[in-house]
Parts: sequence; C-alpha cells; structure tokens
Amino acid sequence: MKAWFQPPRLRVGKDSEQERHATWLELFYDLVFVVSVSQLAHNLEEDISLPGFFKFIFLFIPIWWSWIGTTFYANRFDNDDIGHRLIIAGQVLAIAALAVNVHGGLGESSVGFALSYVASRLLLILEYLRAGYYIPSARPLTTRFAVGFSIGAALWVVSMLVAPPWRFVLWGIGLVIDFATPMLSRQLQLGLPPHPQHLPERFGLFTIIVLGETIIAVVNGLAEQHWDISSAIAALFGFSIAFSLWWIYFDNLSGSVMRLAEDASQFRLYQTWIYTHVPFVIGLVATGVAVEHVIAGEAGVALPTAERWLLCGSLALCFLALSLLHRSGGLLHCKARSRYRLGAAIALIVLALIGVGWSPLILIVLVAIVCAIQVVQDLYQGRPALT
Repeated sequence: MKAWFQPPRLRVGKDSEQERHATWLELFYDLVFVVSVSQLAHNLEEDISLPGFFKFIFLFIPIWWSWIGTTFYANRFDNDDIGHRLIIAGQVLAIAALAVNVHGGLGESSVGFALSYVASRLLLILEYLRAGYYIPSARPLTTRFAVGFSIGAALWVVSMLVAPPWRFVLWGIGLVIDFATPMLSRQLQLGLPPHPQHLPERFGLFTIIVLGETIIAVVNGLAEQHWDISSAIAALFGFSIAFSLWWIYFDNLSGSVMRLAEDASQFRLYQTWIYTHVPFVIGLVATGVAVEHVIAGEAGVALPTAERWLLCGSLALCFLALSLLHRSGGLLHCKARSRYRLGAAIALIVLALIGVGWSPLILIVLVAIVCAIQVVQDLYQGRPALT
C-alpha cells in the first residue's frame, strides 16, 4: 500500500532524468482541453465580431492558464502516485465544467464558470502545498505559488457575490495576479529550473491540440454543405494553412530556450517564450473558425468583413507571435526568420484591408500562399548556425 502513495519528488535539477516525455496521465489530462478548445471555437463561431473575439480571448485565457498550472507542476514534481492521479481526475472534472459553462461564460453561466476555475486552482494549490511539505528545498517556491494563486482564486470566489461587470473586473484582476506570481518569482525559479526536454514537448502537444481545431474546421466546413469544386478547393487550401503553421512551428522548435530559465540575465526571455504562446494559440483557434466559414461561403459572394478580418487577423496574430518567439529564442533563434514572420503578418493585414468584395476562395488561396512562402523561405535558408 505504501507504494501506492508516494510523496512528490523533484523531477528537475542535476539529478533529473536526461530523457523525459509526457506521461500517459498528462496525455489523458490533455483530452479535456481538446473539448474545451472546441467549445471555445463554437462560442466564437456564434459571434464573429470584434466584441465576440474579445469575449473569446477572455474565456480562453483561464482555460489555457489552468493547463499551464498543471503542466508546470508536473514538470517539477510529478510522481504519478494515487494521490496525484486523483487530484488530476478532479482537475479534469473542473476543466470539463469550465467547458460546459463556456457558452454562457459571460452571461447566465458566469457563476458556474468562476466556480469551475476556482475548483481547478484549489486542486493545484493543494498539490503545491503537498510538494512543499515533502520537499524542503522547494518550499519557498511552492509557498510563493500557493499564496499567489490563492489570492487570485479568492478574487474569483468574491466575484460570484457581485454582479457583472464588476464580476469580470475581479476575474481580470485575479488573472493578473495569477500571471504575475511566476513572473515575480524569478530567483526562486532559478534554483528549480524546468526540465529542458519535458516542457517544450508539452507546449508542442498543446499546439497540436489547437491546430487540430483547424483540421476539424476543414471537415465541418465540407460536411455541412453539398460538395462543389469551390468548397473542395477552399478546404484544400484551408488544410494547407494548418499544415504550413505546423511546419513553421515544429520545424523550428528548439529546447535551447530552457537554458534561458537557468540564467538570471536571460530569464525574461524564457518568460517571453511562455506568455507569447497565449496570442499564438488564440490565433490558431480563431483561424480554424475562420477557415470553416470560408469553406461554407458561397463562391460568387464576397466574404463578409468580419470573416475576412477573422481569417487574416488571426493568422497575423500567429505570425506576430512566431516572430517574437524567433527573436527571443523560443523557437530557433534567428533574426531573419523573425523578419519573415513579421513580413507575413503585415502581408495578411494588407490582404484584410484590400480584400473588400473578394470571394472566399480568392482570399483563402492568397492567405495560404502567404503561409506557404514562409515554409519555402525556411527550406531555402536551412537551419542557420548564426543569428
């Protein structure tokens, strides 16, 4: 029985494993985020507008942050005993409840959304307190995280007692505190840097989850209407957009960013790598929604303004994030590729501006070409040794 309940142990530092990959439990945990991302995408699909996009972002961030919290805990302390498995099971239920409440998350289901988020955070806080109890060397960091996350969760609890819009103001303040807690714990984190192989893999897996939304969009766009040559071509180019983004991200993925987490002078670049994934994955999910609308659009009818900006603007957001990741070393540290991505973002904004009256097919073909050019540029350049 003792083997079933083991105290948390450090998975980082000099004695950590050289080879480490995501566990089966982590992959099971990721499944609930497949559902959550899908619900967020459906919510955006129902309100393609600038206010709708900002609502989508506001609901996306707590879900993404819940994944981040569990991922970073597992990176340092995962021990896969029964206690940890049961806590993860509780977190899966909490995230599932978040997904259930997404559609009314800023309306009639906002209390349920807040309660689900609080449940997820309390379980994470419990894990950090448990780790600090058993690992004295990690106690300063786990205590800092537990206190900071508790303050953030407390504001979400209070928010359930007040009416909107103050409820959402408290959500925002709570999220700021949640985000600031790791950012203000640099010295403590330098003593317990993340595992250099495990963390990039986990971020890559979440990127795969959100890229899957674009593939789903291609299938849904075709399944919801009678096939014709125009929709089939649009679907082909919609798939090529997803494939280009996969190529650009994963062909440049590098574990070298983890070295920044051990250097006090470079630690901010490591944090930039973490937080820049927020606009990147937001852009990926929104791109999937836009692609589905483009495929479903009528060939001879101009794409509505909201859909045009969602497609071009979401992809521009992705490329701006990729540009920053290249610049900071979050992806292959290459200033040339950073400029390529920035150029693609500008080109996409230009397409959004001048594409008034264009058919969905013309626009998605041109957008796909912009993405494909990035792949060709990378292939032509190769993997440079110098930046």
